Amino acid sequence: MLASSHPQAHRWRVLALLGTAFFMTVVDGTSLLTALPSIKQDLHLDAAAAQWTVTVYALAFSGPLLLCGRAADLLGRRRMFLAGMALRVLASLLCGLAPSVQVLVAGRALQGFSAAIIAPAALSMVMNTFPEGTQRNKALGIWGGLGGFGATAGLLLGGLITDALSWQWVFWINVPVGIVVLVLAPARLRESRDPTRAHSFDIAGALTITAALVLLVYAIAQVPTAGWASGQTVGLLTAAVALTSLFGLVEKRSKAPLLPFRVLRSRKLVGGNLLILIAGMAVDGMLITLTSYLQQVLGWSAAQFGLVTAMMTVTAVAGALVSQRVATRLGVPPVAAAGTVLLGCACLLLTAVPVGGSLGLLMAALLLFGAGMGAAAVCSQISALTGVAEQDSGLAAGLVDTSFAIGTALGVAICTSIAAARTSTTGGPTPLALTSGQRAAFGTAGLFAALGLITVLTLLGKRPGRTHTRPVSTPAPAPTHH
Repeated sequence: MLASSHPQAHRWRVLALLGTAFFMTVVDGTSLLTALPSIKQDLHLDAAAAQWTVTVYALAFSGPLLLCGRAADLLGRRRMFLAGMALRVLASLLCGLAPSVQVLVAGRALQGFSAAIIAPAALSMVMNTFPEGTQRNKALGIWGGLGGFGATAGLLLGGLITDALSWQWVFWINVPVGIVVLVLAPARLRESRDPTRAHSFDIAGALTITAALVLLVYAIAQVPTAGWASGQTVGLLTAAVALTSLFGLVEKRSKAPLLPFRVLRSRKLVGGNLLILIAGMAVDGMLITLTSYLQQVLGWSAAQFGLVTAMMTVTAVAGALVSQRVATRLGVPPVAAAGTVLLGCACLLLTAVPVGGSLGLLMAALLLFGAGMGAAAVCSQISALTGVAEQDSGLAAGLVDTSFAIGTALGVAICTSIAAARTSTTGGPTPLALTSGQRAAFGTAGLFAALGLITVLTLLGKRPGRTHTRPVSTPAPAPTHH
């Protein structure tokens, strides 16, 4: 599925189809949040049971991403994409028809797993459809814009669909869209499976790293209630580290490793993944804190919150599209650095939010944050996917998605913990104390952005005296296309 084999018009049709599927998965991740109160009422759920509908999706999505990315490389990206879309249609039907919380949680787990299949397969097909450089950067800019727009659209659509129809339609809306994608995909997407290539699968590596990621994400997600020093958190994190170490040993001895270590020799790939992890920490850490501030302190509704964050989405989409163009001309490092600086400046502004609110300050901060988010996301993806051989593109896409998933979980856990600790030391859940805690959390998100800037300067910047990069999977040098 080489990019050179695709006519120009066909490439953009492929992007439109894959982008639709990607947009669906992003919308699903956020639309449930605004539908959750109606689901709790209809199914008579308590808070813990309702939270599991969110948690199980995150676990089923983040855990198998590396496995699914490598499976796409070995078994065929179109085949995996179609399997994921078919599973998503069935899972959405099951969620909408769910008569109990047990069935709904099972359906959400299937939805998360289907997203783990779709995401790396789709992104790797985008990589291989567009040649590295200007065209791929433009495609990744659009891809990043779809992600930012989908997150906000999910918040708005979830509420509108629930109010106009019912919460079941939040899931059922996926069915016709998924069927259209399934009908069009076989003709528009080319299979990548190489029948001459060995397809032995690293089962031991797949089981250990998937279990490690599930435990890691679950431990982080439970930190706000369990605490960082609790036996549960320490035990789960210790188990995750042990499994990751075991995975490293398995990979060294495997003849066909799930994660070939040659892939990790690329500074750009490592730097891009680290940047997207840190950006995820800043983005979701800021957003969870902003949600708390607007709803708990200012008393805004979910609809008001969605409208305000829509402003941020506009600048995120614009930032992604402009950033890919500038990065193509000037290189990734300066644009990525500018993105992290914008994220940090926005968080610095938010540390000054007053108890009574300030719409002007919020708008300025969100507009800056959106632009920085778009720039950081696109630049990290461009870097992480540059120089990757086609045979490893699914794995590289899975790494990017895994890094962001872990980053968002960490950002939420750390910022929530910081806000709660500061609130408790300044008088409890009063508006003044809550605002004090939220300011501290905004400042923490700003520190994440500073870490992102350090990552850009140390890993993404060019080494002195070097003008060439090495492709991840071949020993011969090749010129960069930035």
